[in-house]
Amino acid sequence: MMFRLKFIRSLMNTKMSKTPNFVRANHNDRLKGKVAIVTASTEGIGYAIAKRLGHEGASVVISSRKEDNVENAVKSLRSDGITVEGIVCHVANSDHRKKLFEVAKSKFGGLDILVSNAAVNPTVSPILETDEQVWDKIFEINVKSSWLLAKEAYPELIKRGGGNIVFISSIAAYQPMEPLGAYSVSKTTLLGLTKAIANEVVHDNIRVNCVAPGIVATKFASAITNSEAGAEKSLSIIPLKRFGKPEEIASAVAFLTSNDASYITGETIVVAGGAHAHL
Repeated sequence: MMFRLKFIRSLMNTKMSKTPNFVRANHNDRLKGKVAIVTASTEGIGYAIAKRLGHEGASVVISSRKEDNVENAVKSLRSDGITVEGIVCHVANSDHRKKLFEVAKSKFGGLDILVSNAAVNPTVSPILETDEQVWDKIFEINVKSSWLLAKEAYPELIKRGGGNIVFISSIAAYQPMEPLGAYSVSKTTLLGLTKAIANEVVHDNIRVNCVAPGIVATKFASAITNSEAGAEKSLSIIPLKRFGKPEEIASAVAFLTSNDASYITGETIVVAGGAHAHL
C-alpha cells in the first residue's frame, strides 16, 4: 500500500512539474482601474483569484469568516504589490454582505467585478441520507448567498456602467460525487443561476459567467487529494492525470472578467483537466 501511495504521488508530482509557472511578469494591466470583490478569498482558489485579479491591475476586496485569515491574506497580497482591503464576511449574514460592498465603495469608489466563491460541504453522505438541516445549510451558502450577492452587486454595477459577475461552481455540477450529493446538486444549480441572471442583465452591459473547477489541490479537496484511494479514483477520470492548481482556476476568472471575454456571457468554463463535463 505504501508503494502504491508513493507511486500515485510520484505521478502527480511529475505531471504537476509540467504545468506552467504563473509569473507576474506575464500578466498585463487588462483590469487596471477595476474594483473586484472575491468572497472566501484568504486561501485556496479564492486567494489565487484575488491575487491574479490584483496582478492584472484590479483593486481587490477579499473576505473570510475568520479575522486572522483576512489579516494574513491582506498582508501577503500587499507584500506582492496588490491594492487590497479585507473584511470579515459570512456570506449568509446580510450585515456582513452590506459591509463588504461598503468597503469596495469607500476604499475604491465602487464595484466592477463580483466573484462569488464561498461554498460549504459540512457532511459526507448519500444524497437520500442527507439531513435536512445539512441540505438547507449547503443551499443557503452555495446557492442563496450567491444569488443575494449578485442581487446586491447589481445596482453597484449599474452605477459603473456595467461589469462582471462570476460564480464558482464545480466539476461536481456535471458529475455528481456519490458522497457529496447535496453539494453536487448545489453546484449544478449555479449553472442555471448563471444563465438566468445573464439573460436579465445583458442589456445593462453586465456579463455573468461561471467557472467549474475540477479537483484542485487545496485544503477543501484534501479528503480526495490526500487519500490513496481517493486520488487514484479521481485521477483515473482526468485525462491530464493530475490535480489542478488554484492559479489555473484564477486564470479562467481573470479572462472572463476582462475585455478579452467581451462576447461571452451566460457560459460556464470547465477547468478540469479534460474530465467529462456534460449534463
